[in-house]
Amino acid sequence: MLPTDAPPTGRVVVGFDGSDPALRALDQAAEEALRRDAALEVVCGWPWGLRAPGTGADPRGKRQRPGEMRGADEGQMLYDAGRAVTDAAVERIASRHPGLRTEPHLTTEPAARALLRAGRDAAVTVVGTRGHGGFAGLLLGSVGLRVAAHCSGPLLVVRGGTAGTRGVVLVGLASEADTDAVRFGFQEARRRGAALRVLHAWQYPAVPPGAGPWEDTGLQHTREAAVPAFATAVLREEYPDVEVRTEAVYEGAGRALVEASAEADVVVLAAHRPRHPLGLQLGPVTHAVLHHAHCPVTLIPVA
Repeated sequence: MLPTDAPPTGRVVVGFDGSDPALRALDQAAEEALRRDAALEVVCGWPWGLRAPGTGADPRGKRQRPGEMRGADEGQMLYDAGRAVTDAAVERIASRHPGLRTEPHLTTEPAARALLRAGRDAAVTVVGTRGHGGFAGLLLGSVGLRVAAHCSGPLLVVRGGTAGTRGVVLVGLASEADTDAVRFGFQEARRRGAALRVLHAWQYPAVPPGAGPWEDTGLQHTREAAVPAFATAVLREEYPDVEVRTEAVYEGAGRALVEASAEADVVVLAAHRPRHPLGLQLGPVTHAVLHHAHCPVTLIPVA
């Protein structure tokens, strides 16, 4: 626990709007701050106008049309509603972690933009999930997706409830180039006192039309098994106290990581974000893990 008279050594940022997913994210963010001896910044941002944060309704108790709320009174009502949300977050943390420094930040910026700005120099940014109906596993809302697509630092997406501690940090490894994610995995395993599992999933490319099938001589399997071993070799020396297990599986990466996440406390994944005409987008593996993982997911942006 961080002593009240000791300066924090960094910041953990969490997005909070008073919803149940946001409460889970807030509690997880507090744990992250404690592990890092960091302060916790609670960010509440929303488009200034129709709805008060955390309520899903107009602060005056009646349905509003766009442009209907005007004037200083309405602005004060919205501010008071937002302030009540952030105050509730601070009170919750103070009751559970009295020594943790918590800084509320209420802003008129849209939530995603506010989190991206606040998270630029944060140790980690934490967001919750939001349901939109349909498949129960597709829980990541628009704010989380926007932050995931554009964040410049580590992002922790808190999925679902807690299922107990399993003592495993899982890193998804595409290639030796994902060194930042692997290093973060070692650091996270040390912070949690957990074992580290580095999983590399691979498949043969599709066979071109008219070509014969791939001949499996075992050589490719040997090469792929060497990928996670190579990627962790130097870091094993830097983190001799971390128990490491490397594994290469012949399977789609998204499916393999989602299945393995059922036995992990957190998944660490390098966020490969290919550029499209409409801006940065998340790759299919990142999408699959964010939407279907059985535990929280930490994204490490790839430059």
